[in-house]
Amino acid sequence: MEYVNLGPSGLKVSRLCLGCMSYGDTTRGWHGDWVLSEDESRPFIREALEAGINFFDTANMYSLGASEEVVGRLLAEHARRDEIVLATKAFLPWRQAPNTGGNSRKSLFQAIDDSLVRLGMDYVDLFQIHRWDETTPIEETMEALHDIVKAGKARYIGASSMWAWQFAKAQEVARANGWTRFISMQNHVNLLYREEEREMLPLCADQGVGVIPWSPLARGKLARAWDESTLRSETDGFGKTLYRQQEEADRAIVEAVGAIASERGVSRATVALGWHVAKGVTAPIIGATKDGHIAAAVAAMDLGLSEEEVARLEEPYLPKAPVGVETTAPRNWSLSLLEG
Repeated sequence: MEYVNLGPSGLKVSRLCLGCMSYGDTTRGWHGDWVLSEDESRPFIREALEAGINFFDTANMYSLGASEEVVGRLLAEHARRDEIVLATKAFLPWRQAPNTGGNSRKSLFQAIDDSLVRLGMDYVDLFQIHRWDETTPIEETMEALHDIVKAGKARYIGASSMWAWQFAKAQEVARANGWTRFISMQNHVNLLYREEEREMLPLCADQGVGVIPWSPLARGKLARAWDESTLRSETDGFGKTLYRQQEEADRAIVEAVGAIASERGVSRATVALGWHVAKGVTAPIIGATKDGHIAAAVAAMDLGLSEEEVARLEEPYLPKAPVGVETTAPRNWSLSLLEG
């Protein structure tokens, strides 16, 4: 496993991050149909660590907090705290009531304290805002995140999907006031959704910000034939909203992934993740719920797609209207549409 610095920091992370939205409690949250229990999750945490993955991402809303509980316990079973990088997120509402979500000072301090209790940890390595909060001044958010770092509750801060101008504004507010800046952007990037190549990815490259994409396999669509489906693809409400545009072009991309996978003798997931490696992404956030998922992801690290293969994968792409960057008041978010 290769390790790189996350953005402009000295924090060393594996080139793969294990996303933990699928680990939690089947009775809690909106995605109980496909989430794994603690016992079912244990082999994947262990396999990831054995493969050299030291980077794990969760959020306070995954399984309504159960993901943090499960991940915290399982990591404690198998790894030393100083050898892992644990990331979590806040913003989405944990109850439908005022101040129970968002990026206000009150909400962020409550969120980090609650996350630390669930994780059974004294600090998180990366504390991320899950979305931009239109109802809170960005100055308040950035100062609160700075104070959370200075209080020792988080080592670094990161952000997730938003408009590039919003991310740039947040970074400038922090710089101008001498506050902690974001070292990473967790955004929506994959072969079926490349709109971030217009502004966000160039901005991150220019500023040296680490990129850790969510849904690098497009909710699994890049890891199987076009007409195949899974329980998650049939029941993931948010996932169904992401890939409704340019379906014929998307089908052609999926077929190109399959063709190259056949030629190379590897899985489709390996090829799709190999594209991220070829594009220089810091660490795509992979999911693992079945045997072979982690092995396929690790194989992508050494696949070495050629320029011609990358061109074949990218050629069918057609532009799309942005999705996954919606920002609004937390009270208006539906708990049935939360994502990773």
